[in-house]
Amino acid sequence: MEATSKRLELTDMLSKLLSKAGEDTEMLVYLVQGKIAPDYEGIELGMSEKLIAKALVSITSMDEKEIARMMARSGDMGTVSQEVIAERVQSTLEKQDITVKRVFNALTEIAQTSGEGSVTKKLALYKDLVLNGTPVEAKYITRIITGKMRLGVSDATIITALVAAFSYEGDPAEIENAYNCHPDMGYIAGLLRKGLTDKIREASPQPLVPVKVMLAERLTSVDEILEKLGGTCAAEYKYDGLRTQIHFDGKTVKIFSRGTEETTSNFPDIVRAFTETFHCKSCILDGESVPYNPETGELYPFQMVSQRRGRKYDLEGKLHEIPIVVFLFDILYLDGSSLLAVPYPERRKKLESLFTENDHFKPATRIVSSNAHEIMEFFERSISDGCEGIVAKSVGADSYYRAGARGWQWIKFKRDYQKELSDSLDLVVLGAFSGHGRRKGTYGALLMGVYDHRRDIFETVCKLGTGFTDDVLFNLPKILADYRSPNKPNNVNSILEPDVWFYPSIVLEVRGAEITVSPVHTCAFSSVVSGSGLSLRFPRFTGNFRKDKKGDQCTTTEEVLSMFNNQKKKGA
Repeated sequence: MEATSKRLELTDMLSKLLSKAGEDTEMLVYLVQGKIAPDYEGIELGMSEKLIAKALVSITSMDEKEIARMMARSGDMGTVSQEVIAERVQSTLEKQDITVKRVFNALTEIAQTSGEGSVTKKLALYKDLVLNGTPVEAKYITRIITGKMRLGVSDATIITALVAAFSYEGDPAEIENAYNCHPDMGYIAGLLRKGLTDKIREASPQPLVPVKVMLAERLTSVDEILEKLGGTCAAEYKYDGLRTQIHFDGKTVKIFSRGTEETTSNFPDIVRAFTETFHCKSCILDGESVPYNPETGELYPFQMVSQRRGRKYDLEGKLHEIPIVVFLFDILYLDGSSLLAVPYPERRKKLESLFTENDHFKPATRIVSSNAHEIMEFFERSISDGCEGIVAKSVGADSYYRAGARGWQWIKFKRDYQKELSDSLDLVVLGAFSGHGRRKGTYGALLMGVYDHRRDIFETVCKLGTGFTDDVLFNLPKILADYRSPNKPNNVNSILEPDVWFYPSIVLEVRGAEITVSPVHTCAFSSVVSGSGLSLRFPRFTGNFRKDKKGDQCTTTEEVLSMFNNQKKKGA
């Protein structure tokens, strides 16, 4: 699977593998993803590359410097472990079989081991696996532990493979919808293996299990928005914060990010305020956490609230330094019932009736209008109030909450920055070019890409070399080191050949002047001009690392193509 760059071939390999897996199916799906549980469970194995290097030293006659040199050469601890086991460990006839179940259980035990003596026990479990396995098995076991499996297997690829493996006769979109409501690929695989197709078709939100958030398209004028939404829309402030999904099952409050990762521990103030504000039996709320000045009501930029993510120390200090208000704009579940298939106006009424606004929770500011001038005035007010613009939402009978989907039910509209593109792009780092002159020793430019979700590949859209502070610029090799790939990843389509390849993982916010046709970039290749793709002209980094987005949540090929067409229309 790692060796092929053909998406159909990779999917076929995976479907054949899963069709033969039997009771190992669920475990195997997790291992192929390089994990042992869904992301929202937040399970970490707690073994660094340094600890693995220590284990390899203890089972060979090598020293740590030799392991470090091998690591510097390959950039992949999995490959290092393969080479070490192949060259330095004598084979024994007493090896025990390395089965999927054995590996999965051992990795689970590693993750659950903590406290005094935990390092010694983790090392013993790891050594037991790699000494009983083949060198190739050691490579992939090590990669799973370090979180660097990187087979180019996305969620979309696995869903397609599951459909084929279990001969699902329904609409594949039903499986995708089930996964968007319950983003646990092992759980979905188990339903298919057991033939529980009714549960897939009836999938709905469940408190304490994150739902993939609904996303918005973009347009460049209010007139276009009204035309698209049937003449009337609800316009809401577009806040510059962290997408926040709040779950309550009657006892426990949990908070999830837009990437379905649990962030409850970073927001104890929101949890406390929730229990004082809401008194329902159960619910799932969708909103935006925004830092603000409680004395003036002034909203602060996204970068300030992002300082809360992942913080383990001095969190209480940050609670006072960066107070948070959650602007709620949707409700997905209430008192035992899903609201996904309830039209937006009704969902909004239920949301507003659920609480009284306070310093911690407020309903998103909005108007409902069919008047372009009134909406434009509302838009200008949103900018003056410290927001990015507005999100226009359908108020029609079919204005349902489409989990995980980006559709024309929601349309964002942001300020036109000095006749440049009306919005930033969230681009993923695919490669880097070595720096020269003043930039010698770091990267001169990054190769940036977008995601084509239909073909499940990443395509190049520009080279990015401006907008970096010296501190960020000269730390780029260190920031990106964990994502280096020895070869072009099999899910990247590129004409350009950078000096260094990266697995598509890190997302940066980028602005540019316009979208242009380019013969050297693969975004929407041949969609506009035969033999050419689309490129972002004069790109510059805004300084914002989108830590809340995974690689495949970056700007899509379809979005760039839409922006290009809107740009042409605007120019005309």
